[in-house]
Amino acid sequence: MMNNLELIVETQEELPIKLKEVLNFFREEKIFLLNGEMGAGKTTIIKHFCSLLGSDDNFSSPTYSIVNEYHSSQGKIYHMDLFRLKNKAELLDLGFEEYIHSGNYCFIEWPALALDLVGAEYINIDIQVSENFRYIRASKMS
Repeated sequence: MMNNLELIVETQEELPIKLKEVLNFFREEKIFLLNGEMGAGKTTIIKHFCSLLGSDDNFSSPTYSIVNEYHSSQGKIYHMDLFRLKNKAELLDLGFEEYIHSGNYCFIEWPALALDLVGAEYINIDIQVSENFRYIRASKMS
């Protein structure tokens, strides 16, 4: 079985369509780690994922709150932005392991600090932006 999906997104309008492909391809997975430069669209992609999962909550970046919780027809969705965290102790103090092991969807921006705490299987999403398109590669990691 192929464990990765590569997509080219040329317009904002096609972004939700392409992201639905990601959710369908990895339908059993609930932990998604998003990597990309500042401004690559990580938060925008997570907002679309949440909408596709049936949430109509007011989405915002959790840059300062670290974790936002949304509600959907699929259950709770956790959106984490680890950019401001300095060490693993801060990560553990916010209850990271409880979120990851909750069985709910977890979308994590800037995940480098948490890699060894995530567990056995997750979807790694790399985002690269060029002048004309956004390249998204989603890979199942185990």
